[in-house]
Amino acid sequence: MSGERDLHILLATMRPELNAGRYVFTTVDGPAPEGLRPVVTVTEPEGLTLVVRQEEADAAGLSYDYVAGWITLRVHSALDAVGLTAAVARELAEAGGLSCNVVAGYHHDHLFVPHDGAEEAVALLEALARRSH
Repeated sequence: MSGERDLHILLATMRPELNAGRYVFTTVDGPAPEGLRPVVTVTEPEGLTLVVRQEEADAAGLSYDYVAGWITLRVHSALDAVGLTAAVARELAEAGGLSCNVVAGYHHDHLFVPHDGAEEAVALLEALARRSH
């Protein structure tokens, strides 16, 4: 397995990057509707959860109640690394009062935070990285 495991290094080199756009969590029964390009999918007993651009959900007539900003941590974290998710979520909760929905990709961790607080979240994570050097 590749990727960094050391929490100190992960925090110091996480390089949070805010992706453009507004993203929403929605759910459908069956496959994703035509024309959607989800950035995340999760299969659950209740249905298929999709994270898609807000304008795609609107065009498809899908309902949602949470609009998020999408932050990618540019450090290549190992899937078995311990503590990164907890440290990031704690920082956003305690310092900014921000919720944080984390999705681990093979190479990077992806954070979905309230869209209106996304720039603040990046600043908080950058400060955490500086303190971790």
